[in-house]
Amino acid sequence: MAEISRTIGKDLDRGELIRVRDVHKIYRMGDIEVPALCGVNLDIHQGEFVAVMGASGSGKSTFMNILGCLDRPTSGTYLLEGQEVGSLSADAWAQIRNRKIGFVFQSFNLLARTSALENVELPLMYNGLSGGERRERALEVLSLVGLEGRLHHTSNQLSGGQQQRVAIARALVNRPSLILADEPTGNLDSKTSGEIMEMFQDLNARVGLTIVLVTHEMDIAAYARRQIHFRDGLVISDHLTTRKV
Repeated sequence: MAEISRTIGKDLDRGELIRVRDVHKIYRMGDIEVPALCGVNLDIHQGEFVAVMGASGSGKSTFMNILGCLDRPTSGTYLLEGQEVGSLSADAWAQIRNRKIGFVFQSFNLLARTSALENVELPLMYNGLSGGERRERALEVLSLVGLEGRLHHTSNQLSGGQQQRVAIARALVNRPSLILADEPTGNLDSKTSGEIMEMFQDLNARVGLTIVLVTHEMDIAAYARRQIHFRDGLVISDHLTTRKV
């Protein structure tokens, strides 16, 4: 477990991980321009657990897509670990997504007829690791999320909560700098949602993992240490919270 903590957390010094300056995003629909982000300025430091909130159309999902190198800002700058990434090539983006960012989605996105172990190994196949190395890393992170007894179960043999644990392990396996979680409890009941959020809290506190969580639910956001609220493409509040325990 100590080895996992060192490699995932990377002994971070709590310096700046994300810097967003005057970011605008405009979508064009024919002759109509639809502003989604209207000059966002934010810093997120290594080891933070941040909840991003806002109503539908507030800009929170667009902001998440830009952080995840899934969409480009129309103007402004986005620095990840000091590197300006908003204008990089598609190939460079793909490398950043694979090596520096772990994604957790509402719908799990697991391969249906593939075991938990194989699902977690999959991102490592693009990194040139041997089969033994891939298996060792996958076993480590599956143990970290409490699924060492479900290694060879396929997705349809796992509960929703277990499937999301596999998805979290898959997000961790490349030892990323950042986890982006988009409504990760949206398909789970309240009890299982609490268990998943407690796991995120534990990974943040014990491993030093930086987590940015998008949610519209106040009780889910309460697990984070910081809450950022969007409205009409702008940040309207940004504050620390007394996190739920």
